[in-house]
Amino acid sequence: MTLQELRYIVALADTGHFGQAAEACHVTQSTLSTQVKKLEDYLGLTLFDRSLKRIAPTPVGRAILDSARVIVAEADRIRELARTVTEDVMAVTLKLGVIPTVGPYYLPHALISVHKAFPRLKLVLREALTASLLARLREGHFDAALLALPVEDEGLEVFPLYREPFLVALPAGHPLAARDQIRPRELAYQPLLLLEEGHCLREQALEVCGQAGHPTEDVQATSLEMLRQMVAMDLGLTLLPQLAAENAPRGEKRLIALRPFAPPVPTRTIGLVWRRRSPRVETLARLAQHLTDTLPPGVWPAGRRERKR
Repeated sequence: MTLQELRYIVALADTGHFGQAAEACHVTQSTLSTQVKKLEDYLGLTLFDRSLKRIAPTPVGRAILDSARVIVAEADRIRELARTVTEDVMAVTLKLGVIPTVGPYYLPHALISVHKAFPRLKLVLREALTASLLARLREGHFDAALLALPVEDEGLEVFPLYREPFLVALPAGHPLAARDQIRPRELAYQPLLLLEEGHCLREQALEVCGQAGHPTEDVQATSLEMLRQMVAMDLGLTLLPQLAAENAPRGEKRLIALRPFAPPVPTRTIGLVWRRRSPRVETLARLAQHLTDTLPPGVWPAGRRERKR
């Protein structure tokens, strides 16, 4: 049993296809197929069910793959640790996952800053919901992820980056739009527009005012942009994070009124999360610290009090 054979079965499990797995491993399909069969013969087990349209691990294969992923990750960690002795730890490619309610609003600022500070650092970005990001992060498909906290997992390192206040987004002619500040209890009996299931911001909105407002479940938005359009059409009100609220299209700003909450202002915390035994811990820690030191206006470092306006 070799490390390369373990890499092959991990790739095959991830892709479900011999050809795609071989391409990912930069070998021919026949080479990969032969090596997988060789490992199965050595173990005396069938690791994959080949009768399915998408090749899938057998029950015992899944258990072995869990261990194989750990071994492959540790081997990569050793190689990365050795590399960092002589090379620039910020001259690497990082695969970064990000939730949809953060990516379009925070990353344009962050990417410019990161590129100036670390010109040899390349970020490959993928957007997905929290549950998917955490699963793929644990499996090693991502190096890190930008998520709304808290994240509870002993195998993950969590670096809180910033806190972001919520604003109430109302149709421009709504009676509450005349208020300078809004308290959650004032949202009682108001139609509350929410993102669809799976978005962490949905749960945060319900936590802030869900018991006071009346969630409008017949229409659920797939994005913050859709939420804004629904508010502009006078279908209800919603909560928007500060950075998203600031990025409204010019035409919508005439149709939507944004009002802050009265103190204590509800906020969310965004953090960078990575595996504790990642081979790129030093790179990720330096990246996280830089992001905290170069935040855009409207948010403040996690752990500090809100900036006075």
